[in-house]
Amino acid sequence: MLAPHPDDETLGAGALIAQTAKAGRLAGLVYLTDGSGSHETAQGRSGKLVGSRKREAAAALHRLTGSRRQSPLHLDWKDAAPAQPGHPAFDRATRRLTALCRRWQVDALAVTASHEPHCDHQAAAQLAYAVGQRARGRLVVAEYVVWSQAPDSRTHRKLRTASMLCGQRYHALAAHRSQLTASHGPGFRLPAYRRAMPASDILYLRRAS
Repeated sequence: MLAPHPDDETLGAGALIAQTAKAGRLAGLVYLTDGSGSHETAQGRSGKLVGSRKREAAAALHRLTGSRRQSPLHLDWKDAAPAQPGHPAFDRATRRLTALCRRWQVDALAVTASHEPHCDHQAAAQLAYAVGQRARGRLVVAEYVVWSQAPDSRTHRKLRTASMLCGQRYHALAAHRSQLTASHGPGFRLPAYRRAMPASDILYLRRAS
C-alpha cells in the first residue's frame, strides 16, 4: 500500500490494511512524503515533526494490524513538493518500489485516487501506476479516496472491503496526535467530521479503455 502522508492510511484504507493483515497478505505500507508541511513549525524544528509523524505512523499500523512485525517504509519526499514523472527522484522511487514489489511478491497496490485535490496524493497515484507499468501486467493498482468524491462509475468499478472491528479505525487514527491536537503548534487539524468513518473501505479499479 502507498499513502501520501501518515494518517491517509487510516482515513482511506484502514479497513483494507486490517483485512489484508488478518489474512496474512499485507506486504507493507509505504509513505511518500516526510509529513513536514502539515504545521507551521519554527525554523529548525521540522525534524521533530517528521520524527513524530513517523512514530505515529508506526503506532497506527500496529493498531490496524495488531502486530509490530512490520514497520512502514518512508520515501521521505518533501511534503507538498513531489517529484514529477521524468524527474530523477521519481524514476528512482519507481525502480525502488518495483524491486520491492518483486521481492515481496506483491500482486496489488492500493494508493490514493489520481483525482484527489492534493498534489502529494496525485503524485502517489502517478508513482503507483508507474510501478504498475514496470511490472508489465503483474500488478493491479487500486485507488482509494481520502478527500475527494468517488470516481466516475463509467471509468472505475468499485470493490468493498470487509468491515473493521468497532472502534478500530478510530483507535488507529488517534495515534496521529500531530493531526488531531495542537501538540505541534499551529497547522493542519483534521476536521471533527472526518473522525466518524465507515467500517469498510471502497477501492476503485480503472476499467479497461
